Amino acid sequence: MGLTYAKAFINSSVVTKEELTIFERADSPKLNSLRTLGVATISTKPKCLRDADLIILAVKPQDIDVLFEQVKSIVQPDQIVISIMAGVTIETIRNGLSVSKIVRAMPNLPAQIRHGITGFTCTDEVTRVELGVIQNLLSQTGKTLQVSDEHVIDVITAVSGSGPAYVFYFMDSMINAAMSMGFTEAEAELLVLETFIGSVNLFQQQSLNCKEWIQRVSSRGGTTEAAILKFKDHSVNNHIHAGMEAALQRAQQLGKK
Repeated sequence: MGLTYAKAFINSSVVTKEELTIFERADSPKLNSLRTLGVATISTKPKCLRDADLIILAVKPQDIDVLFEQVKSIVQPDQIVISIMAGVTIETIRNGLSVSKIVRAMPNLPAQIRHGITGFTCTDEVTRVELGVIQNLLSQTGKTLQVSDEHVIDVITAVSGSGPAYVFYFMDSMINAAMSMGFTEAEAELLVLETFIGSVNLFQQQSLNCKEWIQRVSSRGGTTEAAILKFKDHSVNNHIHAGMEAALQRAQQLGKK
Protein backbone atom coordinates (compact mmCIF):
# COMPACT_ATOMS: atom_id res chain seq x y z
CA MET A 1 0.00 0.00 0.00
CA GLY A 2 2.94 2.32 0.60
CA LEU A 3 4.05 1.69 -2.98
CA THR A 4 0.50 2.45 -4.15
CA TYR A 5 0.62 5.85 -2.46
CA ALA A 6 4.07 6.61 -3.84
CA LYS A 7 2.94 5.86 -7.40
CA ALA A 8 -0.30 7.83 -6.98
CA PHE A 9 1.52 10.91 -5.66
CA ILE A 10 4.02 10.85 -8.51
CA ASN A 11 1.48 10.13 -11.28
CA SER A 12 -0.81 12.92 -10.10
CA SER A 13 2.13 15.34 -9.75
CA VAL A 14 1.18 16.34 -6.20
CA VAL A 15 4.82 15.64 -5.39
CA THR A 16 7.88 15.25 -7.57
CA LYS A 17 10.22 12.29 -7.48
CA GLU A 18 12.82 14.54 -5.88
CA GLU A 19 10.45 15.33 -3.01
CA LEU A 20 9.80 11.70 -2.14
CA THR A 21 12.01 9.25 -0.24
CA ILE A 22 11.20 5.61 0.54
CA PHE A 23 12.65 3.85 3.56
CA GLU A 24 12.50 0.04 3.41
CA ARG A 25 14.29 -2.61 5.43
CA ALA A 26 17.44 -4.01 3.85
CA ASP A 27 16.18 -7.61 3.65
CA SER A 28 12.91 -6.68 1.92
CA PRO A 29 12.24 -8.53 -1.36
CA LYS A 30 10.48 -5.36 -2.57
CA LEU A 31 13.54 -3.15 -2.31
CA ASN A 32 14.64 -3.54 -5.93
CA SER A 33 11.16 -2.92 -7.33
CA LEU A 34 10.85 0.19 -5.16
CA ARG A 35 14.04 1.57 -6.64
CA THR A 36 12.58 1.34 -10.14
CA LEU A 37 10.26 4.23 -9.25
CA GLY A 38 13.14 6.61 -9.72
CA VAL A 39 12.93 8.10 -6.22
CA ALA A 40 15.49 8.00 -3.42
CA THR A 41 15.24 4.63 -1.67
CA ILE A 42 17.18 3.84 1.49
CA SER A 43 17.44 0.78 3.71
CA THR A 44 19.67 1.95 6.57
CA LYS A 45 20.19 5.09 8.67
CA PRO A 46 17.03 6.99 7.63
CA LYS A 47 18.41 10.40 8.65
CA CYS A 48 16.46 11.99 5.80
CA LEU A 49 13.35 11.69 7.98
CA ARG A 50 14.61 14.61 10.01
CA ASP A 51 13.86 17.03 7.15
CA ALA A 52 10.57 15.50 6.01
CA ASP A 53 7.35 17.51 6.14
CA LEU A 54 5.23 14.37 6.14
CA ILE A 55 5.97 10.78 7.13
CA ILE A 56 3.74 7.88 6.04
CA LEU A 57 3.97 4.69 8.10
CA ALA A 58 3.08 1.79 5.80
CA VAL A 59 4.34 -1.31 7.58
CA LYS A 60 2.62 -4.33 9.10
CA PRO A 61 1.31 -3.67 12.63
CA GLN A 62 3.58 -6.41 13.93
CA ASP A 63 6.63 -4.43 12.78
CA ILE A 64 5.95 -1.16 14.59
CA ASP A 65 8.28 -1.78 17.53
CA VAL A 66 11.22 -2.38 15.21
CA LEU A 67 10.31 0.67 13.11
CA PHE A 68 9.90 2.95 16.12
CA GLU A 69 13.25 1.84 17.49
CA GLN A 70 14.92 2.78 14.19
CA VAL A 71 13.36 6.21 13.69
CA LYS A 72 12.22 7.59 17.05
CA SER A 73 15.45 9.53 17.60
CA ILE A 74 15.21 11.07 14.13
CA VAL A 75 11.54 12.05 13.85
CA GLN A 76 10.88 15.67 14.82
CA PRO A 77 8.03 16.63 17.20
CA ASP A 78 6.43 19.04 14.69
CA GLN A 79 6.30 16.60 11.79
CA ILE A 80 3.02 15.14 10.47
CA VAL A 81 2.75 11.35 10.64
CA ILE A 82 0.18 9.42 8.62
CA SER A 83 -0.32 5.80 9.61
CA ILE A 84 -2.10 3.24 7.42
CA MET A 85 -1.39 0.39 9.84
CA ALA A 86 -4.43 -1.65 10.81
CA GLY A 87 -5.33 -1.44 14.47
CA VAL A 88 -2.38 0.69 15.61
CA THR A 89 -3.80 3.52 17.69
CA ILE A 90 -2.93 7.19 17.69
CA GLU A 91 -1.80 6.83 21.31
CA THR A 92 0.65 4.09 20.33
CA ILE A 93 2.14 6.30 17.62
CA ARG A 94 2.25 9.32 19.90
CA ASN A 95 4.10 7.37 22.60
CA GLY A 96 6.35 5.56 20.14
CA LEU A 97 7.52 8.59 18.16
CA SER A 98 6.83 11.53 20.52
CA VAL A 99 4.79 13.38 17.89
CA SER A 100 1.41 15.07 18.19
CA LYS A 101 0.34 15.70 14.57
CA ILE A 102 -0.98 12.25 13.69
CA VAL A 103 -3.36 11.03 11.00
CA ARG A 104 -4.67 7.49 11.25
CA ALA A 105 -5.98 6.27 7.90
CA MET A 106 -7.33 3.03 6.46
CA PRO A 107 -7.23 2.66 2.65
CA ASN A 108 -8.21 -0.42 0.67
CA LEU A 109 -6.85 -2.40 -2.27
CA PRO A 110 -8.71 -0.58 -5.11
CA ALA A 111 -6.50 2.38 -4.23
CA GLN A 112 -4.10 0.75 -6.70
CA ILE A 113 -6.37 1.85 -9.55
CA ARG A 114 -7.53 5.11 -7.91
CA HIS A 115 -10.90 3.62 -6.97
CA GLY A 116 -10.13 3.15 -3.29
CA ILE A 117 -11.86 4.54 -0.25
CA THR A 118 -9.77 5.82 2.64
CA GLY A 119 -11.26 6.52 6.03
CA PHE A 120 -9.19 8.72 8.28
CA THR A 121 -9.10 10.75 11.49
CA CYS A 122 -6.54 13.11 12.93
CA THR A 123 -5.42 14.69 16.17
CA ASP A 124 -6.42 18.23 17.13
CA GLU A 125 -2.84 19.42 16.57
CA VAL A 126 -3.21 19.01 12.80
CA THR A 127 -4.09 22.46 11.44
CA ARG A 128 -6.84 23.15 8.94
CA VAL A 129 -4.28 23.95 6.24
CA GLU A 130 -2.38 20.74 6.94
CA LEU A 131 -5.64 18.79 6.88
CA GLY A 132 -6.37 20.16 3.41
CA VAL A 133 -2.97 18.96 2.19
CA ILE A 134 -3.54 15.53 3.72
CA GLN A 135 -7.00 15.16 2.16
CA ASN A 136 -5.55 16.08 -1.21
CA LEU A 137 -2.84 13.43 -0.87
CA LEU A 138 -5.21 10.69 0.28
CA SER A 139 -7.70 11.49 -2.48
CA GLN A 140 -5.09 10.64 -5.11
CA THR A 141 -6.04 6.98 -4.59
CA GLY A 142 -9.83 7.47 -4.63
CA LYS A 143 -12.43 8.87 -2.27
CA THR A 144 -11.93 9.80 1.38
CA LEU A 145 -14.12 9.75 4.46
CA GLN A 146 -13.08 11.75 7.52
CA VAL A 147 -14.40 10.60 10.91
CA SER A 148 -14.03 12.27 14.28
CA ASP A 149 -13.96 9.14 16.45
CA GLU A 150 -10.78 7.09 16.16
CA HIS A 151 -12.60 3.90 17.11
CA VAL A 152 -14.52 4.15 13.83
CA ILE A 153 -11.26 3.48 11.95
CA ASP A 154 -11.36 -0.11 13.21
CA VAL A 155 -14.89 -0.41 11.82
CA ILE A 156 -13.73 1.04 8.49
CA THR A 157 -10.96 -1.57 8.52
CA ALA A 158 -13.56 -4.33 8.88
CA VAL A 159 -15.91 -2.87 6.25
CA SER A 160 -13.81 -1.39 3.44
CA GLY A 161 -10.23 -2.22 4.39
CA SER A 162 -10.90 -5.96 4.34
CA GLY A 163 -13.97 -5.55 2.14
CA PRO A 164 -12.41 -6.30 -1.27
CA ALA A 165 -11.56 -9.82 -0.04
CA TYR A 166 -15.23 -10.38 0.80
CA VAL A 167 -16.20 -9.43 -2.75
CA PHE A 168 -13.52 -11.68 -4.24
CA TYR A 169 -14.64 -14.53 -1.97
CA PHE A 170 -18.22 -14.24 -3.22
CA MET A 171 -17.06 -13.92 -6.83
CA ASP A 172 -14.87 -17.00 -6.46
CA SER A 173 -17.81 -18.97 -5.03
CA MET A 174 -19.98 -17.96 -8.00
CA ILE A 175 -17.21 -18.82 -10.48
CA ASN A 176 -16.75 -22.27 -8.94
CA ALA A 177 -20.50 -22.86 -8.95
CA ALA A 178 -20.73 -21.84 -12.62
CA MET A 179 -17.88 -24.21 -13.49
CA SER A 180 -19.63 -27.06 -11.68
CA MET A 181 -22.66 -26.33 -13.86
CA GLY A 182 -20.64 -26.85 -17.05
CA PHE A 183 -18.90 -23.58 -17.94
CA THR A 184 -15.17 -23.31 -18.55
CA GLU A 185 -13.17 -21.21 -16.11
CA ALA A 186 -12.83 -18.37 -18.64
CA GLU A 187 -16.56 -18.38 -19.35
CA ALA A 188 -17.44 -18.49 -15.66
CA GLU A 189 -15.09 -15.60 -14.87
CA LEU A 190 -16.57 -13.51 -17.70
CA LEU A 191 -20.14 -14.12 -16.56
CA VAL A 192 -19.41 -13.32 -12.92
CA LEU A 193 -17.15 -10.34 -13.59
CA GLU A 194 -19.60 -8.61 -15.91
CA THR A 195 -22.44 -9.33 -13.51
CA PHE A 196 -20.57 -7.58 -10.69
CA ILE A 197 -19.49 -4.64 -12.85
CA GLY A 198 -22.98 -4.14 -14.25
CA SER A 199 -24.64 -4.43 -10.85
CA VAL A 200 -22.28 -1.90 -9.26
CA ASN A 201 -22.85 0.53 -12.13
CA LEU A 202 -26.61 0.17 -11.73
CA PHE A 203 -26.31 0.84 -8.00
CA GLN A 204 -24.22 3.96 -8.65
CA GLN A 205 -26.55 5.41 -11.28
CA GLN A 206 -29.84 4.89 -9.49
CA SER A 207 -31.20 5.89 -6.08
CA LEU A 208 -32.45 2.43 -5.15
CA ASN A 209 -30.96 0.56 -2.20
CA CYS A 210 -29.82 -3.06 -2.31
CA LYS A 211 -33.08 -4.50 -1.00
CA GLU A 212 -35.02 -2.61 -3.67
CA TRP A 213 -32.71 -3.91 -6.39
CA ILE A 214 -33.16 -7.47 -5.13
CA GLN A 215 -36.93 -7.01 -5.39
CA ARG A 216 -36.57 -5.74 -8.95
CA VAL A 217 -34.52 -8.75 -10.01
CA SER A 218 -36.74 -11.24 -8.19
CA SER A 219 -40.15 -12.39 -9.36
CA ARG A 220 -42.52 -14.48 -7.29
CA GLY A 221 -41.77 -18.16 -7.80
CA GLY A 222 -38.82 -17.36 -10.05
CA THR A 223 -35.17 -18.39 -10.15
CA THR A 224 -33.78 -15.39 -8.25
CA GLU A 225 -36.30 -15.82 -5.45
CA ALA A 226 -35.27 -19.48 -5.17
CA ALA A 227 -31.62 -18.48 -4.72
CA ILE A 228 -32.36 -15.71 -2.21
CA LEU A 229 -34.57 -18.02 -0.16
CA LYS A 230 -31.76 -20.59 -0.07
CA PHE A 231 -29.30 -17.91 1.07
CA LYS A 232 -31.72 -17.02 3.86
CA ASP A 233 -32.18 -20.69 4.81
CA HIS A 234 -28.41 -20.95 5.26
CA SER A 235 -28.20 -17.60 7.11
CA VAL A 236 -25.70 -16.22 4.59
CA ASN A 237 -26.38 -12.67 5.82
CA ASN A 238 -25.60 -13.66 9.41
CA HIS A 239 -22.37 -15.36 8.36
CA ILE A 240 -21.23 -12.26 6.46
CA HIS A 241 -22.00 -10.15 9.52
CA ALA A 242 -20.05 -12.58 11.72
CA GLY A 243 -17.06 -12.42 9.39
CA MET A 244 -16.98 -8.63 9.51
CA GLU A 245 -17.29 -8.73 13.30
CA ALA A 246 -14.26 -11.06 13.37
CA ALA A 247 -12.31 -8.55 11.28
CA LEU A 248 -13.31 -5.75 13.65
CA GLN A 249 -12.24 -7.75 16.70
CA ARG A 250 -8.91 -8.53 15.09
CA ALA A 251 -8.30 -4.85 14.33
CA GLN A 252 -9.05 -4.01 17.95
CA GLN A 253 -6.69 -6.77 19.14
CA LEU A 254 -3.88 -5.39 16.99
CA GLY A 255 -4.38 -2.02 18.64
CA LYS A 256 -3.85 -3.49 22.10
CA LYS A 257 -0.51 -5.07 21.35
